Amino acid sequence: MSQQYQPPFSITPAIVTHVGKISEAVGRLTILREQTISLRLRRINRVRTIRGSLAIEGNTLTEAQVTAILDGKRVIAPPREVQEVRNALAAYERFDDWNPGAEKDLLEAHRILMSGLIDEAGTYRHGGVGVMEGPHVIHMAPPADRVPALMGDLFHWLATSDAHPLIASSVFHYEFEFIHPFADGNGRMGRLWQSLVLARWNTLFADLPVENLVFEHQSEYYQALQESTQKTDCSPFIEFMLTMIFDAVVTSAPQVTPPVTPQVGQLLMVMDGEMSREALQDLLRLQDRKSFRARYLRPALADEFIEMTIPDKPNSPLQRYQITEKGRQWLQLRRER
Repeated sequence: MSQQYQPPFSITPAIVTHVGKISEAVGRLTILREQTISLRLRRINRVRTIRGSLAIEGNTLTEAQVTAILDGKRVIAPPREVQEVRNALAAYERFDDWNPGAEKDLLEAHRILMSGLIDEAGTYRHGGVGVMEGPHVIHMAPPADRVPALMGDLFHWLATSDAHPLIASSVFHYEFEFIHPFADGNGRMGRLWQSLVLARWNTLFADLPVENLVFEHQSEYYQALQESTQKTDCSPFIEFMLTMIFDAVVTSAPQVTPPVTPQVGQLLMVMDGEMSREALQDLLRLQDRKSFRARYLRPALADEFIEMTIPDKPNSPLQRYQITEKGRQWLQLRRER
Protein backbone atom coordinates (compact mmCIF):
# COMPACT_ATOMS: atom_id res chain seq x y z
CA MET A 1 0.00 0.00 0.00
CA SER A 2 1.32 3.41 -0.90
CA GLN A 3 1.69 5.63 2.17
CA GLN A 4 1.77 8.71 -0.07
CA TYR A 5 -1.55 8.17 -1.84
CA GLN A 6 -3.48 11.41 -2.19
CA PRO A 7 -6.69 11.69 -4.22
CA PRO A 8 -6.50 14.63 -6.63
CA PHE A 9 -8.72 17.41 -5.34
CA SER A 10 -8.42 21.11 -4.61
CA ILE A 11 -10.37 23.19 -2.12
CA THR A 12 -12.26 25.88 -4.02
CA PRO A 13 -14.01 28.90 -2.48
CA ALA A 14 -17.33 27.25 -3.33
CA ILE A 15 -16.37 24.14 -1.37
CA VAL A 16 -15.40 26.22 1.68
CA THR A 17 -18.71 28.12 1.48
CA HIS A 18 -20.72 24.91 1.16
CA VAL A 19 -18.98 23.32 4.15
CA GLY A 20 -19.72 26.36 6.30
CA LYS A 21 -23.37 26.55 5.27
CA ILE A 22 -23.94 22.83 5.74
CA SER A 23 -22.27 22.83 9.16
CA GLU A 24 -24.53 25.67 10.33
CA ALA A 25 -27.64 24.02 8.90
CA VAL A 26 -26.70 20.67 10.44
CA GLY A 27 -26.39 22.31 13.84
CA ARG A 28 -29.86 23.81 13.56
CA LEU A 29 -31.42 20.63 12.21
CA THR A 30 -29.83 18.55 14.97
CA ILE A 31 -31.66 20.66 17.56
CA LEU A 32 -34.96 20.41 15.70
CA ARG A 33 -34.44 16.70 15.09
CA GLU A 34 -34.01 16.02 18.79
CA GLN A 35 -37.21 17.93 19.50
CA THR A 36 -39.57 16.81 16.77
CA ILE A 37 -38.31 14.13 14.38
CA SER A 38 -40.36 10.95 14.57
CA LEU A 39 -39.85 7.32 13.66
CA ARG A 40 -42.39 7.87 10.90
CA LEU A 41 -40.30 10.66 9.36
CA ARG A 42 -37.17 8.52 9.53
CA ARG A 43 -39.02 5.70 7.81
CA ILE A 44 -40.24 8.05 5.06
CA ASN A 45 -36.72 9.38 4.49
CA ARG A 46 -35.29 5.86 4.39
CA VAL A 47 -37.82 4.91 1.71
CA ARG A 48 -36.92 8.06 -0.28
CA THR A 49 -33.23 7.28 0.05
CA ILE A 50 -33.62 3.73 -1.27
CA ARG A 51 -36.00 4.70 -4.03
CA GLY A 52 -33.75 7.56 -5.15
CA SER A 53 -30.54 5.52 -5.18
CA LEU A 54 -32.12 2.63 -7.08
CA ALA A 55 -33.94 4.94 -9.50
CA ILE A 56 -30.59 6.36 -10.61
CA GLU A 57 -29.70 2.81 -11.66
CA GLY A 58 -32.93 2.37 -13.62
CA ASN A 59 -35.25 0.85 -11.01
CA THR A 60 -38.82 2.00 -11.75
CA LEU A 61 -40.53 1.24 -8.44
CA THR A 62 -42.28 4.17 -6.75
CA GLU A 63 -42.01 5.27 -3.13
CA ALA A 64 -45.42 3.69 -2.52
CA GLN A 65 -44.18 0.35 -3.88
CA VAL A 66 -40.97 0.53 -1.84
CA THR A 67 -43.10 1.22 1.24
CA ALA A 68 -45.33 -1.75 0.42
CA ILE A 69 -42.29 -4.05 0.17
CA LEU A 70 -41.04 -2.68 3.48
CA ASP A 71 -44.42 -3.60 4.99
CA GLY A 72 -44.17 -7.13 3.59
CA LYS A 73 -46.91 -6.63 1.02
CA ARG A 74 -46.94 -8.19 -2.43
CA VAL A 75 -45.97 -5.83 -5.24
CA ILE A 76 -46.56 -6.51 -8.91
CA ALA A 77 -43.31 -5.42 -10.55
CA PRO A 78 -40.30 -6.91 -12.36
CA PRO A 79 -38.76 -9.52 -10.00
CA ARG A 80 -35.26 -8.06 -10.33
CA GLU A 81 -36.47 -4.61 -9.28
CA VAL A 82 -38.32 -6.05 -6.29
CA GLN A 83 -35.14 -7.94 -5.32
CA GLU A 84 -33.12 -4.73 -5.59
CA VAL A 85 -35.48 -3.02 -3.15
CA ARG A 86 -35.45 -5.94 -0.72
CA ASN A 87 -31.67 -6.02 -0.80
CA ALA A 88 -31.43 -2.27 -0.24
CA LEU A 89 -33.83 -2.45 2.70
CA ALA A 90 -31.73 -5.24 4.23
CA ALA A 91 -28.52 -3.27 3.65
CA TYR A 92 -29.84 -0.08 5.25
CA GLU A 93 -31.02 -2.12 8.24
CA ARG A 94 -27.33 -2.81 8.88
CA PHE A 95 -26.36 0.85 8.37
CA ASP A 96 -25.63 1.52 12.04
CA ASP A 97 -23.44 -1.58 12.36
CA TRP A 98 -20.91 -0.80 9.65
CA ASN A 99 -17.64 1.07 10.04
CA PRO A 100 -17.00 3.31 7.00
CA GLY A 101 -13.27 2.76 7.41
CA ALA A 102 -13.51 -1.05 7.32
CA GLU A 103 -13.03 -2.62 3.89
CA LYS A 104 -14.62 -5.89 5.07
CA ASP A 105 -17.81 -3.98 5.92
CA LEU A 106 -17.92 -2.48 2.44
CA LEU A 107 -17.65 -5.98 0.92
CA GLU A 108 -20.37 -7.26 3.25
CA ALA A 109 -22.62 -4.33 2.32
CA HIS A 110 -22.12 -5.10 -1.36
CA ARG A 111 -22.91 -8.77 -0.75
CA ILE A 112 -26.25 -7.85 0.82
CA LEU A 113 -27.03 -5.12 -1.70
CA MET A 114 -26.36 -7.30 -4.75
CA SER A 115 -27.40 -10.74 -3.43
CA GLY A 116 -29.21 -12.70 -6.12
CA LEU A 117 -28.47 -10.03 -8.71
CA ILE A 118 -24.87 -10.80 -9.73
CA ASP A 119 -22.52 -13.75 -9.23
CA GLU A 120 -19.73 -11.63 -7.71
CA ALA A 121 -21.74 -10.13 -4.85
CA GLY A 122 -19.42 -9.23 -2.01
CA THR A 123 -16.17 -9.54 -3.98
CA TYR A 124 -14.18 -7.19 -6.15
CA ARG A 125 -14.59 -7.65 -9.89
CA HIS A 126 -12.42 -10.03 -11.87
CA GLY A 127 -12.85 -8.39 -15.26
CA GLY A 128 -12.80 -5.02 -16.98
CA VAL A 129 -15.71 -2.62 -16.65
CA GLY A 130 -16.63 0.74 -18.12
CA VAL A 131 -19.17 3.45 -17.44
CA MET A 132 -21.57 3.81 -20.34
CA GLU A 133 -23.61 6.76 -21.54
CA GLY A 134 -25.91 5.28 -24.13
CA PRO A 135 -23.72 3.36 -26.59
CA HIS A 136 -20.57 5.28 -25.59
CA VAL A 137 -17.97 4.38 -22.97
CA ILE A 138 -17.31 7.57 -20.98
CA HIS A 139 -14.99 6.02 -18.41
CA MET A 140 -12.89 2.86 -18.53
CA ALA A 141 -12.15 1.71 -14.98
CA PRO A 142 -8.67 0.55 -13.93
CA PRO A 143 -7.80 -3.12 -14.62
CA ALA A 144 -9.28 -5.65 -12.20
CA ASP A 145 -5.90 -6.76 -10.85
CA ARG A 146 -5.27 -3.21 -9.56
CA VAL A 147 -8.58 -2.90 -7.69
CA PRO A 148 -7.53 -4.43 -4.31
CA ALA A 149 -4.48 -2.16 -4.05
CA LEU A 150 -6.40 0.93 -5.16
CA MET A 151 -9.18 0.28 -2.64
CA GLY A 152 -6.60 -0.37 0.07
CA ASP A 153 -4.99 2.99 -0.68
CA LEU A 154 -8.38 4.69 -0.65
CA PHE A 155 -9.35 3.26 2.73
CA HIS A 156 -5.93 4.19 4.12
CA TRP A 157 -6.42 7.77 2.91
CA LEU A 158 -9.89 7.92 4.48
CA ALA A 159 -8.51 6.71 7.81
CA THR A 160 -5.63 9.20 7.88
CA SER A 161 -7.04 12.25 6.11
CA ASP A 162 -7.68 15.41 8.11
CA ALA A 163 -10.15 16.70 5.50
CA HIS A 164 -13.57 17.72 6.81
CA PRO A 165 -15.98 14.74 6.65
CA LEU A 166 -18.14 16.61 4.14
CA ILE A 167 -15.14 16.83 1.82
CA ALA A 168 -13.61 13.44 2.67
CA SER A 169 -16.91 11.62 2.04
CA SER A 170 -17.29 13.31 -1.35
CA VAL A 171 -13.69 12.50 -2.32
CA PHE A 172 -14.19 8.88 -1.28
CA HIS A 173 -17.40 8.73 -3.32
CA TYR A 174 -15.69 10.08 -6.43
CA GLU A 175 -12.60 7.87 -6.09
CA PHE A 176 -14.81 4.86 -5.50
CA GLU A 177 -16.73 5.53 -8.72
CA PHE A 178 -13.46 6.09 -10.60
CA ILE A 179 -12.07 2.73 -9.44
CA HIS A 180 -15.45 1.03 -10.02
CA PRO A 181 -14.39 -1.93 -7.86
CA PHE A 182 -17.43 -4.15 -8.41
CA ALA A 183 -18.91 -5.82 -11.45
CA ASP A 184 -22.19 -4.01 -10.71
CA GLY A 185 -23.73 -1.90 -7.98
CA ASN A 186 -20.95 0.70 -7.84
CA GLY A 187 -23.25 3.71 -7.97
CA ARG A 188 -25.53 2.63 -5.15
CA MET A 189 -22.53 1.50 -3.07
CA GLY A 190 -20.70 4.81 -3.53
CA ARG A 191 -23.74 6.76 -2.42
CA LEU A 192 -24.37 4.41 0.51
CA TRP A 193 -20.78 4.73 1.71
CA GLN A 194 -20.74 8.51 1.50
CA SER A 195 -23.87 8.58 3.67
CA LEU A 196 -22.17 6.20 6.09
CA VAL A 197 -19.09 8.44 6.38
CA LEU A 198 -21.34 11.45 6.97
CA ALA A 199 -23.43 9.58 9.56
CA ARG A 200 -20.30 8.91 11.61
CA TRP A 201 -19.76 12.67 11.64
CA ASN A 202 -23.38 13.44 12.54
CA THR A 203 -26.04 10.76 13.02
CA LEU A 204 -28.78 12.79 11.34
CA PHE A 205 -27.27 11.78 7.97
CA ALA A 206 -28.54 8.26 8.58
CA ASP A 207 -32.03 9.70 8.01
CA LEU A 208 -31.46 12.28 5.26
CA PRO A 209 -32.56 11.33 1.72
CA VAL A 210 -29.52 12.78 -0.10
CA GLU A 211 -29.82 10.06 -2.77
CA ASN A 212 -33.32 11.24 -3.63
CA LEU A 213 -31.98 14.69 -4.50
CA VAL A 214 -29.14 13.16 -6.51
CA PHE A 215 -31.76 11.27 -8.52
CA GLU A 216 -33.58 14.54 -9.24
CA HIS A 217 -30.27 15.94 -10.56
CA GLN A 218 -29.04 12.75 -12.18
CA SER A 219 -27.58 14.29 -15.32
CA GLU A 220 -25.63 16.82 -13.22
CA TYR A 221 -24.34 13.95 -11.05
CA TYR A 222 -22.84 12.16 -14.04
CA GLN A 223 -21.61 15.43 -15.51
CA ALA A 224 -19.76 16.24 -12.26
CA LEU A 225 -18.15 12.78 -12.27
CA GLN A 226 -17.06 13.17 -15.88
CA GLU A 227 -15.79 16.73 -15.44
CA SER A 228 -13.74 15.68 -12.41
CA THR A 229 -12.15 12.85 -14.38
CA GLN A 230 -11.33 15.14 -17.28
CA LYS A 231 -9.73 17.71 -14.95
CA THR A 232 -7.93 15.09 -12.84
CA ASP A 233 -9.37 16.99 -9.89
CA CYS A 234 -12.60 15.98 -8.19
CA SER A 235 -13.52 19.45 -6.93
CA PRO A 236 -16.47 19.67 -9.41
CA PHE A 237 -17.90 16.49 -7.90
CA ILE A 238 -17.29 17.72 -4.34
CA GLU A 239 -19.12 20.97 -5.12
CA PHE A 240 -22.04 19.07 -6.65
CA MET A 241 -22.40 16.66 -3.72
CA LEU A 242 -22.14 19.46 -1.15
CA THR A 243 -24.96 21.27 -2.93
CA MET A 244 -27.10 18.13 -2.75
CA ILE A 245 -26.24 17.61 0.92
CA PHE A 246 -27.10 21.20 1.83
CA ASP A 247 -30.44 20.95 0.00
CA ALA A 248 -31.19 17.68 1.80
CA VAL A 249 -30.43 19.20 5.20
CA VAL A 250 -32.59 22.27 4.58
CA THR A 251 -35.56 20.52 2.96
CA SER A 252 -35.60 17.69 5.51
CA ALA A 253 -35.98 19.99 8.50
CA PRO A 254 -39.08 18.81 10.36
CA GLN A 255 -42.04 21.14 10.46
CA VAL A 256 -42.30 22.97 13.75
CA THR A 257 -45.37 21.59 15.51
CA PRO A 258 -47.88 23.11 15.76
CA PRO A 259 -47.55 25.04 12.47
CA VAL A 260 -46.71 28.72 12.69
CA THR A 261 -49.74 30.84 11.86
CA PRO A 262 -49.29 33.92 9.65
CA GLN A 263 -49.92 36.13 12.70
CA VAL A 264 -47.26 34.41 14.83
CA GLY A 265 -44.88 34.52 11.88
CA GLN A 266 -45.38 38.28 11.56
CA LEU A 267 -44.76 38.70 15.27
CA LEU A 268 -41.51 36.73 15.15
CA MET A 269 -40.23 38.75 12.21
CA VAL A 270 -40.53 42.10 14.02
CA MET A 271 -39.05 40.98 17.33
CA ASP A 272 -35.67 42.41 18.31
CA GLY A 273 -34.41 41.80 21.81
CA GLU A 274 -36.72 42.35 24.78
CA MET A 275 -39.88 44.17 23.71
CA SER A 276 -43.07 45.34 25.42
CA ARG A 277 -46.56 44.46 24.25
CA GLU A 278 -47.13 48.04 23.22
CA ALA A 279 -43.96 48.16 21.12
CA LEU A 280 -44.84 44.93 19.34
CA GLN A 281 -48.37 46.05 18.69
CA ASP A 282 -47.16 49.37 17.28
CA LEU A 283 -44.64 47.68 14.97
CA LEU A 284 -47.41 45.46 13.60
CA ARG A 285 -49.70 48.52 13.28
CA LEU A 286 -52.49 46.82 15.20
CA GLN A 287 -55.06 48.90 17.08
CA ASP A 288 -57.08 46.18 18.82
CA ARG A 289 -55.25 45.10 21.99
CA LYS A 290 -57.60 42.18 22.62
CA SER A 291 -57.17 40.84 19.08
CA PHE A 292 -53.40 41.22 19.32
CA ARG A 293 -53.26 39.16 22.50
CA ALA A 294 -55.60 36.47 21.18
CA ARG A 295 -54.15 36.04 17.66
CA TYR A 296 -50.48 36.96 18.08
CA LEU A 297 -49.15 37.03 21.62
CA ARG A 298 -50.85 34.07 23.30
CA PRO A 299 -50.32 31.56 20.46
CA ALA A 300 -46.64 32.52 20.24
CA LEU A 301 -46.27 32.05 24.00
CA ALA A 302 -48.24 28.79 24.04
CA ASP A 303 -46.11 27.28 21.27
CA GLU A 304 -42.89 28.55 22.94
CA PHE A 305 -41.76 30.73 20.04
CA ILE A 306 -41.47 33.64 22.45
CA GLU A 307 -41.21 33.89 26.24
CA MET A 308 -41.83 36.40 29.02
CA THR A 309 -38.88 38.08 30.71
CA ILE A 310 -40.83 37.98 34.01
CA PRO A 311 -42.74 34.70 33.72
CA ASP A 312 -43.83 34.58 37.38
CA LYS A 313 -45.55 38.00 37.02
CA PRO A 314 -47.39 37.86 33.66
CA ASN A 315 -49.26 41.13 34.30
CA SER A 316 -46.27 43.16 35.47
CA PRO A 317 -46.01 46.62 33.86
CA LEU A 318 -42.33 45.81 33.34
CA GLN A 319 -43.15 42.68 31.37
CA ARG A 320 -41.23 42.20 28.14
CA TYR A 321 -41.19 39.46 25.51
CA GLN A 322 -38.25 37.89 23.71
CA ILE A 323 -37.83 35.27 21.02
CA THR A 324 -36.83 31.73 22.07
CA GLU A 325 -34.35 29.36 20.42
CA LYS A 326 -37.31 27.62 18.81
CA GLY A 327 -38.45 30.93 17.34
CA ARG A 328 -34.95 31.70 16.06
CA GLN A 329 -34.76 28.29 14.40
CA TRP A 330 -38.04 28.98 12.60
CA LEU A 331 -36.81 32.37 11.40
CA GLN A 332 -33.54 30.91 10.10
CA LEU A 333 -35.24 28.10 8.21
CA ARG A 334 -37.72 30.58 6.72
CA ARG A 335 -34.86 32.74 5.39
CA GLU A 336 -33.15 29.75 3.78
CA ARG A 337 -36.28 28.73 1.95
